Amino acid sequence: MTARDKSERRVPVGVGFAIASALLFGLSTPCAKLLLGETPALLLAGLLYAGSGLGLSLVRLLSRAPSVEAPITRTDVPWLAGAVVAGGILGPVLLMSGLRSTPASAASLLLNLEGVFTALLAWFVFRENFDRRIALGFALIMAGGVVLSWEGGAGGWLALPLGSLMIAAACFSWAVDNNLTQKVSAGDPVQIAMLKGVVAGSVNVVIALSLGAGWPTLPRVAGAMFLGFLSDG
Repeated sequence: MTARDKSERRVPVGVGFAIASALLFGLSTPCAKLLLGETPALLLAGLLYAGSGLGLSLVRLLSRAPSVEAPITRTDVPWLAGAVVAGGILGPVLLMSGLRSTPASAASLLLNLEGVFTALLAWFVFRENFDRRIALGFALIMAGGVVLSWEGGAGGWLALPLGSLMIAAACFSWAVDNNLTQKVSAGDPVQIAMLKGVVAGSVNVVIALSLGAGWPTLPRVAGAMFLGFLSDG
């Protein structure tokens, strides 16, 4: 095998990062399910994203290499603000709320709907190219999510449990986030994720405490923030 053949068979760096990201994000659902026992959903959602934002802030502070990415500009602010609200504030709260009544294994499979909703929004709202084979694959994912969640009996969509519907709504929120973040994809990804985490996490924590949520034990707070840094950051 020639050196050229070996180089062509190497996995692109971006693919490796994507796989690692998926593994870490997949770790978050069963771990978050354990943390939900004594932690309100809204507070846990805030702690996860706060951990992501603070952890990335530390990474950015300690990084000695100068960023080669474009800085966030004023024209990027509306897109980024929408992404923070949809994916950083609404999405985690919906997921944590739905996860309370949904097994972690089923919730992990339902999270595949994020890709479906992301593609649908990209195709029909942002007018990106449409691929029929991909559309068929996403339709099968959607059907699998319905079969996985449906409890049987009469009522059609009403037979779907509320927990599954909330997880599906979280996936839609993240789909909005993905499409809005794509508009600022030329920016520094660490800075974008850091801002999302700090702002969204702070908002959800403040709202949770104002509604009377009590702080969990220090190990749970630390565990939630570290989990958020690994899985979301």
